[in-house]
Amino acid sequence: MSTSHLLNYRDIWQRKPVLRALYGDYHRRMAAACRPGRTLEIGGGAGHLKELRDEVLSSDIQPAPWLDLVADAQSLPFADASLDNIVLLDVLHHIERPRRFFEEARRCLRPGGRIVLLEPAMTPLSILVYRFAHPEPVDMAADPLANAPPTPGRDPYDANQAIPTLLFRRAPERFARAFPDLALRRNRLLSLFAFPLSGGFRTWSIIPAALVRPLLVLETALAPLLGPLMAFRLLVVIERR
Repeated sequence: MSTSHLLNYRDIWQRKPVLRALYGDYHRRMAAACRPGRTLEIGGGAGHLKELRDEVLSSDIQPAPWLDLVADAQSLPFADASLDNIVLLDVLHHIERPRRFFEEARRCLRPGGRIVLLEPAMTPLSILVYRFAHPEPVDMAADPLANAPPTPGRDPYDANQAIPTLLFRRAPERFARAFPDLALRRNRLLSLFAFPLSGGFRTWSIIPAALVRPLLVLETALAPLLGPLMAFRLLVVIERR
């Protein structure tokens, strides 16, 4: 598989300071939610979480010089109870069979180990932006816990941005029944302004990098009130019992 996607992401990262400022905040939040110990980053992409934590193995579905290994989230190449954390940023909504990933994560994590996810959130405002101004689809009718084999030859960049919201906002009790030994420790809406104004990994941005930090401070204060209406991101922390 070609590395052109990852090279393109890394190039945009290097040329776009507003992106580094915004995702630097995401990385710090995720790193702070991890337990000490061996951490697997799935979908490492441009490979920057390693700058914040020791013992990080950065992986992706395709190889790149800055990554440690190639791995499919639905079939992880690790022994039972060999990891302390599994971290995914904008990856879960690309996984065709999330149930298979969580089964693999449960197997690979030590007791007390954590899955840390930061994903798109579908709220009344954000869903309009994701549906009409974002290239990835939103299918709120999908079954995120469907127990079916992966589709042969599926493009790993295919996505459904609704998956995290369906799992952890619409029906978290269904996830709890499916995985009673995976406890949902955090389920937090965030990112009100900076993310949509930044343009993400596209080349444009409406705001300069200098405004990202003040906006993030404002978002933190307003998120408890406005998050359910307009949050663009969901931070989830799950712990292996």
